[in-house]
Amino acid sequence: MAENQKQPELQVRVKNIIEVDGLKFKDLNNDGKLDPYEDWRLSPKERAENLVSLMNLDEKVGMMLINTRPMGLSQKDKEKTSHNGVLDEAIVEKGETIFALEKVYGTTHTIENMKLRHFILRDNWSPAEMAEWVNKMNEVAEGTRLGIPVLIASNSRNENTEFIFGMNDAAGIFSTWPGTLGLAAAAKGDIKNGGDASLISQFAEIAHDEWEATGIRKGYMYMADVVTDPRWQRTYGTFGEDPEFVSDVIGRIIDGFQGKEFGKHSIAMTTKHFPGGGARENGFDPHYAEGKWNLYPTPGSLEKYHLPPFRAAVEHGTSSMMPYYSIPSIKKSVVQEFEGEDIPFEEVGFTFNHYFINTILREKLGFKGYINSDSGITSKMAWGVEHLSEAERFSKAVNAGTDLVADTNDIKNLKTAIENGWISEKRINEANVRLLTEMFELGLFDDRTYVSPEHAAEVVNTQAHWEAAYEAHKKSVTVLKNSNETLPLTAEKLDGKKVYIEVFHKETERAESYTKDARKACEELGQFTLTENHEEADVAILFLHPKSGAYFNATPGLLELEICENKTNTALDGTTYDETTLTGIGHLKEVADSVHARGGKVIMSVNVILPWILGNAEPLADVLIAGYDTYYKAQLEVIAGNFKPVGVLPLTLPASEEVIAVNENGDCVSPNDVPGYDKDKYMPEGLQYAYKDSDGNVYKLGHGLRF
Repeated sequence: MAENQKQPELQVRVKNIIEVDGLKFKDLNNDGKLDPYEDWRLSPKERAENLVSLMNLDEKVGMMLINTRPMGLSQKDKEKTSHNGVLDEAIVEKGETIFALEKVYGTTHTIENMKLRHFILRDNWSPAEMAEWVNKMNEVAEGTRLGIPVLIASNSRNENTEFIFGMNDAAGIFSTWPGTLGLAAAAKGDIKNGGDASLISQFAEIAHDEWEATGIRKGYMYMADVVTDPRWQRTYGTFGEDPEFVSDVIGRIIDGFQGKEFGKHSIAMTTKHFPGGGARENGFDPHYAEGKWNLYPTPGSLEKYHLPPFRAAVEHGTSSMMPYYSIPSIKKSVVQEFEGEDIPFEEVGFTFNHYFINTILREKLGFKGYINSDSGITSKMAWGVEHLSEAERFSKAVNAGTDLVADTNDIKNLKTAIENGWISEKRINEANVRLLTEMFELGLFDDRTYVSPEHAAEVVNTQAHWEAAYEAHKKSVTVLKNSNETLPLTAEKLDGKKVYIEVFHKETERAESYTKDARKACEELGQFTLTENHEEADVAILFLHPKSGAYFNATPGLLELEICENKTNTALDGTTYDETTLTGIGHLKEVADSVHARGGKVIMSVNVILPWILGNAEPLADVLIAGYDTYYKAQLEVIAGNFKPVGVLPLTLPASEEVIAVNENGDCVSPNDVPGYDKDKYMPEGLQYAYKDSDGNVYKLGHGLRF
C-alpha cells in the first residue's frame, strides 16, 4: 500500500466514479468494479504491473512510441479539427513533410486506434490554450478501453532563442530566461563572487510551476553534454565545458523540475544525450551521416569529462535518459575505461548499444528509470545498423534497453519485431511497466489528468517569474574586455554625447528588426541620447549575432567559427565555397573607424551560441561583451552601470583557426574529447588554445571582468 491514503480529488469526463470502502475511484475500464490499477492506495509499480497484465499487444506497442502531435489551433483548415478546433485531425501522407516518416493520422485515431499515449508538443500557443488541448487529448484517452491517459512532453520552453525545430521549438510564452549558456555564465559568475549555483535551482523551480500548470509533464531536457569540440552546432543548448559545474547544474535542474521526491507534482525529466554528445568528429552533428562518430582520442576522457553529469542525473533520480545517435569510434579512439574496466566499443548508435545502457548506465551507475531514444533512430539516424530492416532496428534498440522510441508512430514495424519473436514478451512488459509507473507516479490516472486553463494563464503570468528571469539576463552579461575603463558609461561620461546602436546578423531582415528592438530597449532605459547617424556618434554600441551551419544539414567543410563574410573555404571534397557568419562586416568596420576617428568609444557585444573566434571583431572594440541570447536591455543596464557585471565565460573561446585545424587524415590539432580549459595539455609546442585580446585578457573558462 502507498503511504498516502488521502482521497484524491478525482475528475472524470467520460467514465464513471465508483465507491469502495467509502472511498472514490475511477472505473477506467467500465467494468463496475475496482481493479488494482484503478486503486490509488496501491504503489505506482503494483498498479502498472496490473495494468500491463490487462493490456493487449497493440496497447503495449502504442505505449512504447512517442510522436510529435500538433494542436488544432495550428491547423489552417478547421474542417480537419475536432472538439471546437482544439484537436488536429488531419491525415498527412508518408513523405508529405520531412517529419512524416510514416503516414500521420488525426489525434483521435492515433489515441483510439494506434494506442499511442506519449506525445511531443512543439506548438507555442498561450498557456490556457495548451492546457485546454491537454485536457481534450485526455478526454479522448479516457474514453478508450482501459482509460489510459496521455503524457505530453516538450523540449525546453523557458529560454530566449531563435526557433530551431527539435531543439528550441518554443520560446517567449513561458517566463523567458537567457539561453542555457547564459544561465551557466550567470551561475558561474555567482560562484566566482563567493556564492553558488542557486540561480539554476530558482530557474528550474519557476519553470516547473509553469509546466505543471499547463499540463506538460515531461521535459526533453536538459543537455548534460560537456562541450569538448568547439565546432559542435549544439553547443548553445549546453551549460558549457566544465564537467563539475555541469554536474551540479543537472542535479539542481532535476531537483527543481521533479522535486526532491518524484510524485504527482513532478515534471519528469529526460536527461540527454548519454554518454555525452560533446566528443564530436570535428563538430559534425549526428543528425546527418557526416557526424555519426563520437571520438575518444585521449586516455580517460570519457570517464573524466563526459560521464560525470550523467552520474549526477542518476543520483538525483532523473526519470528517463536519452542516448545519443552517435557511434563510439574504435578507429579514432584509444581504449576508454569506466570504474577500472575497459569499455568494449560496439560500433552502433548509443540507443542500440547494450553495454553502455545496461552495464554502464544501469549496473554501474544504478539508473532506475527508462530509456527514451532520440528522434528517428529506426528510420533516419540508424547509425551502425543501417543494414538492418526497420523492424530489426526496433528489436536491436529495445533489446539493448530502449523503452520508448521517439518521434515515430511506426506501430507496424515494432509489432512485426515482436510477432517474429525478435523481442520477448517479458522485455515488452518490462518497458511498459517502466513507462506506466511514471504515469501513475505523476498522478495522471487520478487527480492530475485534467488542468485548469485559467490557472495555467495565471501561473505563467506571475510577475515574480519574469522578474527573476530578467535578473538572470543581467547576471549573464559577461565583460570580456574593458579598455581604459570605458565602462560603465555613467551620466558624467555621456554628458552631451550621442550614442549609436545597431545590430548585425547573418540575415539582413533580422538585423533590421533586431536593431529596432535594441533601440527601443535603449529608449525604455532612458539614459542615452540616441542618434541614428553613426557619423555623429560619440559612442557606438554594436550587437553581433553570428550564425554558422544548420541543425539538420552538414556544411560542405568544417563549421565556420570566425566572424566573417564571403570567406572562401575548402570543402571536404576539395572544392571551394563561400561562407558568411555575419553580414555587413565592412559596415561594422566603417562604423567603428568613424567613431574612433572622433575619439569616441566602440562597445561590441557578441552573442555566444558557439565558441566564436573573435580576431575579426575584438580589435575594433574598446569594450567586448559576451551575451547568450541575452536581452538587449539587460546588456544596456550593465553598460550604463545600473548593474555590476557578474557573468563569466562558461567555455573557452579558441585563439584562431590554427588551434582547431584538421589535417588530411581528419585529425584535429586539439583533441575533440577534451574541454577548452584543458586543451593546452595536448597542444603542439608554441600553440595556446584560448584567445588572447589586445589588452592581454585570455578568454578561457571563467573569464569575466568586474568594474
